[in-house]
Amino acid sequence: MAAASWSASGWALLLLVALWQQRAAGSGVFQLQLQEFVNERGVLASGRPCEPGCRTFFRVCLKHFQAIVSPGPCTFGSVSTPVLGTNSFAVRDDSSGGGRNPLQLPFNFTWPGTFSLIIEAWHAPGDDLRPEALPPDALISKIAIQGSLAVGQNWLLDEQTSTLTRLRYSYRVICSDNYYGDNCSRLCKKRNDHFGHYVCQPDGNLSCLPGWTGEYCQQPICLSGCHEQNGYCSKPAECLCRPGWQGRLCNECIPHNGCRHGTCSTPWQCTCDEGWGGLFCDQDLNYCTHHSPCKNGATCSNSGQRSYTCTCRPGYTGVDCELELSECDSNPCRNGGSCKDQEDGYHCLCPPGYYGLHCEHSTLSCADSPCFNGGSCRERNQGASYACECPPNFTGSNCEKKVDRCTSNPCANGGQCLNRGPSRMCRCRPGFTGTYCERHVSDCARNPCAHGGTCHDLENGLMCTCPAGFSGRRCEVRTSIDACASSPCFNRATCYTDLSTDTFVCNCPYGFVGSRCEFPVGLPPSFPWVAVSLGVGLAVLLVLLGMVAVAVRQLRLRRPDDGSREAMNNLSDFQKDNLIPAAQLKNTNQKKELEVDCGLDKSNCGKQQNHTLDYNLAPGPLGRGTMPGKFPHSDKSLGEKAPLRLHSEKPECRISAICSPRDSMYQSVCLISEERNECVIATEV
Repeated sequence: MAAASWSASGWALLLLVALWQQRAAGSGVFQLQLQEFVNERGVLASGRPCEPGCRTFFRVCLKHFQAIVSPGPCTFGSVSTPVLGTNSFAVRDDSSGGGRNPLQLPFNFTWPGTFSLIIEAWHAPGDDLRPEALPPDALISKIAIQGSLAVGQNWLLDEQTSTLTRLRYSYRVICSDNYYGDNCSRLCKKRNDHFGHYVCQPDGNLSCLPGWTGEYCQQPICLSGCHEQNGYCSKPAECLCRPGWQGRLCNECIPHNGCRHGTCSTPWQCTCDEGWGGLFCDQDLNYCTHHSPCKNGATCSNSGQRSYTCTCRPGYTGVDCELELSECDSNPCRNGGSCKDQEDGYHCLCPPGYYGLHCEHSTLSCADSPCFNGGSCRERNQGASYACECPPNFTGSNCEKKVDRCTSNPCANGGQCLNRGPSRMCRCRPGFTGTYCERHVSDCARNPCAHGGTCHDLENGLMCTCPAGFSGRRCEVRTSIDACASSPCFNRATCYTDLSTDTFVCNCPYGFVGSRCEFPVGLPPSFPWVAVSLGVGLAVLLVLLGMVAVAVRQLRLRRPDDGSREAMNNLSDFQKDNLIPAAQLKNTNQKKELEVDCGLDKSNCGKQQNHTLDYNLAPGPLGRGTMPGKFPHSDKSLGEKAPLRLHSEKPECRISAICSPRDSMYQSVCLISEERNECVIATEV
């Protein structure tokens, strides 16, 4: 199976290659027509004269284009002539001594459009005309040309002149039979068989013979009008019908076999004609139409298959209304009138004093007051008849009809005519005026269009063309304009339309500002107003905070002791001679500085640094006290009277006490160090 598949592929490939080669190959002829050769002195190219004269023949070499023509193989072909003459001579168009003019250089390839041509004239002293068999000095002249040449029937004339000779000739390239195109590469052979019906155009394209069409002229052109689907043909001007169709153009369907009163729209149908039914349309359902059984103008009604009913006209009877009756047999005339039978009915001849179709009306006289609406009665024919003289606006034999003055339709342009007694008037439609509504009134005269709308006067009214933002029949309705239609906002901002001004408003996203949100916040403006404003505001804020801090400090320094401190002193009842135990008094504060100031006597003064003092909070103002013995961490005796100053790390905290003898009213106070944030001292009062 694989081998078979490969073999089929191989054959297909070979076929494609063969077709390509056939399409790529070409065939044509390079023709050279020698016209005249002049060698007046009868000399060779070397200047040596010919004896007795130069018997001249030519060798032509055609090769591919070379910028400089060089010796070598004649790639496009070569040809030689017999001896055409001696010295100077003209070359005839026909053969000369067995030669042929023009010379033929056939080729079997696509003509490239360019060439190189070498024409050599040789002296033949003997019968051997092969240039290679002759000595080199037998050459009379040699010319070489190159150029481009298109395929065509026109000859290109040329003349080459040297010091001793002159050659005049012409040349062209034509395609071989069945080859066409600019390079003779298009093969076309006319044919008229099963594989095509055509001839070849000058460019190689196919030209179908009459009656044929298609790419290769294989499809016949059917009879004109032959149905495309229902008909076909195997030769020109033919129309063969497919099954189920008939007619010259195969446009008539064949109905069902046995169909009697029916038609078809597709083959093998039987669509019944009107009045026929059944499978084969052979049942008569409209007997009245097909047979007309009713006579004397009777009306025929179908009542079933081959069944009908006749409705007779007056005066006729029978199944088919074929029997005529006398209408006077029923004595239709009254009051003694005589009946006269007629073809289409009867006629009553009334006696004097009666009238009417059946003489049913008696004749009136003026005594019966027959005139209405105030009409005057006048007797005629000695009372046998009368006549009414009607007042204005009434007419008729008895003045019973009111005169209609609008009968002539006097009102123009659709106006309504109204009777007004002896006169009439016209009620005009809007836009018209005048006695008979004959004048048109412009509806735009009163400027009905609001808000600057343009008014257009029409035949039946007006029309307002409203400006932008307004609508309605009179431009009275204000409509919003979509100001956001042009997308004016940038950077994905949301656009809103202000209905009061019909303008847009942009809601900017974070990071953008501007009427269209076109400016990013991060970009510096022309002057850094924001930075300057923030710096000034921050400086002002720092100044205010500093002023507040100073004010709070001053308030604290000036505030008197309000006695709200908590005293942990239980020594108020101790005698002044007793010592105060240090364990019975405690208060906490931060690190303090205790300075002893003894006035002028500096020998017993000392300044102590206590890292943390634990002392009592005493209510009331600060008093004086004695501190006998040595102060903690001090080697100085405080027995002498000296002021004590207790300093905090804060420069504004300074507390003083005056030293006194032991018999003072104050007792000694012991301070215990501990961290606190207050600047106070406690004594026993």
